[in-house]
Amino acid sequence: MPMRPTFALLPAFALAAALSISQAAETRVADAAAFEAAAKTARAGDVIVLQNGEWKDARLKLRASGTEDVPVTIKAETPGRVVLTGNSRLQLGGRFILVEGLFFQNPTGEEAIELRIGSDEVAHDCRVTNCAVVNTLPAADANKNARFISIHGREHRVDHCRFEGKTTAGPTMVVWLSKDAKDWGGHRIDHNYFGPRGRLGKNGGETIRVGDSETSMQEARCVVEHNVFEKCDGEAECISNKSCGNVYYRNTFLEVSGTLTLRHGNGCRVLENAFLGRGAKGSGGIRIIGEDHVVRGNYLEELTGDKERSALCFMAGIPNSPLNGYFQVKNVRLERNLVVNCKKPLIFGFTGSDDATLAPENVTAAGNRFTNKKPQDLPDHSGLAWEQKDITKPEWIAKREPAGPAWK
Repeated sequence: MPMRPTFALLPAFALAAALSISQAAETRVADAAAFEAAAKTARAGDVIVLQNGEWKDARLKLRASGTEDVPVTIKAETPGRVVLTGNSRLQLGGRFILVEGLFFQNPTGEEAIELRIGSDEVAHDCRVTNCAVVNTLPAADANKNARFISIHGREHRVDHCRFEGKTTAGPTMVVWLSKDAKDWGGHRIDHNYFGPRGRLGKNGGETIRVGDSETSMQEARCVVEHNVFEKCDGEAECISNKSCGNVYYRNTFLEVSGTLTLRHGNGCRVLENAFLGRGAKGSGGIRIIGEDHVVRGNYLEELTGDKERSALCFMAGIPNSPLNGYFQVKNVRLERNLVVNCKKPLIFGFTGSDDATLAPENVTAAGNRFTNKKPQDLPDHSGLAWEQKDITKPEWIAKREPAGPAWK
């Protein structure tokens, strides 16, 4: 536990904080060159204000360190009216940087927002809030690999943002881990709106990917909560979990032709999410691979997907699976989930490859409820209850919190 300052020292700390705030500067900048000049001297408490207007091909980099209470801030003069277009990119290095109100429109670069400046300058403890990255143009090159936002380092927050319309290959948002830095992760991704994304037609169309195959056995400890995903149809994995210890809580999936997939990694929790298919083609629920997961309290309704896009899909495992294969499902708890009018409510041991021969093992199911207009056979498994009656939606589904920037 950190030591608390003694009462005798408190006035000195208060005085130092007051002096830091009084010396802070607010600088208004009108172009990338002015931003670069302001960034060179930015310190805790300083605010760089981007003036309204179009910022075309603006390459913005900030190396700075604030504190938890007194960050360095980059913000729009008016949220949503600072429009970064073309090959614009914001890169951060340092700690405790706040980014607020920026609008990236039709980005053409590899990343719009990157929480690092090269591999040696990684950001930590930063926040991106009330921003948007939106594409409204048809794909110029669908094979180009790009991301709207890449999250490196540790303890970042991305909240109340809007990400929509991606047409190029690559996930919309990626959380990267490091084989050399074991303390990366611990991010919070909350209250964002992820809007429509068309089918990519191949792998690499995830909306969020947390980790990758090589680092999938590392603890990421990310919390993804209170987000809305609408028609995010890039590929079969809307969210691709590829790390350990993550929590997915009270997210809403609307007409998503894909699933929340626990693709690699162990010990994740999928809690109280709503999957509302509304009959959309290929709409899916939760796909489970790996060990020690908890899938509890989720509501899944009118999903039309089958096979790996079933409402609840437990995959078969590969003996001695490589990191990019299918690990056997073990020690998973499936509790108090409600599955309503789905084409395929549950599939147990679905084979994703010819060498996947290991059935799920030690799956504890309790208090799950299923109802369907057209009764279908379910595996005979302890804790599964088949009911021919309507099921009331949980109250929290109707009380979803707003997602996305306030100015959209």
